[in-house]
Amino acid sequence: MIRLRIRLTHWPRRALILTGTPRPDCPECDGAGGIGHDYGDPETGEYAGTDWEACTCWDETRRWILLPLPRSLRRTPPGCSAEPPF
Repeated sequence: MIRLRIRLTHWPRRALILTGTPRPDCPECDGAGGIGHDYGDPETGEYAGTDWEACTCWDETRRWILLPLPRSLRRTPPGCSAEPPF
């Protein structure tokens, strides 16, 4: 069963997309969609980041564009300044 949601995306173009969500009762990822693995710097042993391993209960590449959006909603008309008047 696919659980769908609407999201805003900015790449490759701003759009509203329909995408699936991870299974909330998945025993492997507990509904997060993947498992994070922390790793450290081999020289200092300090935290250096997290690798993300996607779970099989969710395909984050499956998406459908519902509505392309304009690149910018705030536009300055020709001949007008965007600077405040002081």
